[in-house]
Amino acid sequence: MDLKNIKQIEQATQPSQGELFRLGIGFLFVIIILLFTGSAYASIEGGFLLISAAMIGGYMAMNIGANDVANNVGPAVGSRALTLFGAIVIAAIFEAAGALIAGGDVVSTIKKGIIDPSLISDTDTFIWLMMAALLAGAIWLNIATYLGAPVSTTHSIVGGVLGAGIAAGGFAIANWSKMGMIAASWVISPMLGGLIAAFFLYLIKRKITYRTDMRKAASKVVPILVAIMAWAFSTYLILKGLKKLVKVDFLTALGIGLVLAVVIYFIVRPLIARASQSLSNDKEGVNRLFTLPLIFAAALLSFAHGANDVANAVGPLAAINDAILHGGVHQKASIPLWVMMVGAIGIAIGLALYGPKLIRTVGSEITELDQMRAFSVAMAASITVIIASQLGLPVSSTHIAVGAVFGVGFLREYLKASYAQMEDQIVQHHQGKDKQVVEAFLEDFRRASVDEKGKLIKQLKQHSADADLSRKERKALAKVYRKELVKRSALMKIVAAWLITVPASGFLAAILYFTIRGMLLP
Repeated sequence: MDLKNIKQIEQATQPSQGELFRLGIGFLFVIIILLFTGSAYASIEGGFLLISAAMIGGYMAMNIGANDVANNVGPAVGSRALTLFGAIVIAAIFEAAGALIAGGDVVSTIKKGIIDPSLISDTDTFIWLMMAALLAGAIWLNIATYLGAPVSTTHSIVGGVLGAGIAAGGFAIANWSKMGMIAASWVISPMLGGLIAAFFLYLIKRKITYRTDMRKAASKVVPILVAIMAWAFSTYLILKGLKKLVKVDFLTALGIGLVLAVVIYFIVRPLIARASQSLSNDKEGVNRLFTLPLIFAAALLSFAHGANDVANAVGPLAAINDAILHGGVHQKASIPLWVMMVGAIGIAIGLALYGPKLIRTVGSEITELDQMRAFSVAMAASITVIIASQLGLPVSSTHIAVGAVFGVGFLREYLKASYAQMEDQIVQHHQGKDKQVVEAFLEDFRRASVDEKGKLIKQLKQHSADADLSRKERKALAKVYRKELVKRSALMKIVAAWLITVPASGFLAAILYFTIRGMLLP
């Protein structure tokens, strides 16, 4: 065998070697959990169940890190505001910090109140139910990550609890009105996220990139946008990220956020004015002004996510720990430090090992993102949660972020199609005239501000008769101008994964519950 063949074999085996390394690290983390909990709880009654639940909780935490965290840093990576390595480091640090600092010391044993725990009087049944729910949610997240579909961690564990609950106590145990609200979030979350992201992107285009002097416009508008971002994120962090440390009502949080926003505005305004002077007068130059805000956004979103969603990993584990150590089924359970550490470290490991796949999906495989578009997505992620929480609407952070990316992409499609129609109207109006005259008018049109463009098109329409087109003909013309900037296959795959998350994890949980019960019954 010559050296060339050996080199080809080495190149072919590199992907499998990387996969084996990732599996090895994940397996090592689970083994460490086994050794720690085994040394502490092996001698107590039900210790075997607690050790098993801890290992499943670690597996769940790694899957949350692999799938859910991508929504916080994916847009920043896709826009090149952050490198993939930098995003993973920032997200891992702030996810763990959010979980350990602001994750709280008490968690609800039944996520979202979707089943009635009073109908489960037997402690063993409750433990089997929660173990099945936790494992089902983790397996479904693992499958979704493998397929490259960002799904809701909350919905995965909700489906698991529902499926295992029905298996344990029948259909009467489920709170179907709550499930109806969760099902509504499949539409509410992405729609709200998409609309808010599209609004901010259009605002940026209208006030900055559609202006002749982009640098001057950016030096005035970007400080305001950064202040709005500071207002939204500080309010979001106070209400959601720090809610387990301090209880603050909405108006107080909004007031504190406003004060911080005003302070930040006066700090960043001279800095941005100075920075804009050295930038080129184009989109690429203006984009650079959004890099630092995006880095802060990725860090703050990760912190809030760690503080809130770590409960998806450790909530059922904490409930099992409470049931075994104290007996009975309770509405609330304390979270020991070791349980929180399992969640925090597991999320960081899962993100480092398997996060890049989903980060690329969210950041670059749905639609092309630059810093301005990623900024709009980050704004949508925080503002949508604030609005929804005050209106009592159930929303998913995953659905919001991904919906925001789609909203940005579809807005770009609409604007591209509108612009193509405008240029075509100009060409049609100048038919028969010298080519140089047409090109000169088009160049003036492209350089004009958005208001001037509108006036030019209005003048053309006044001087030319409108074509008498049927509705069918107008639709055909619209298809000609449409340029797809959103990957339709990604849209269909993600929507399909969202729709089947609760049923899939519920079905898995029911099977696992009967399996666990069958193995543990005397």
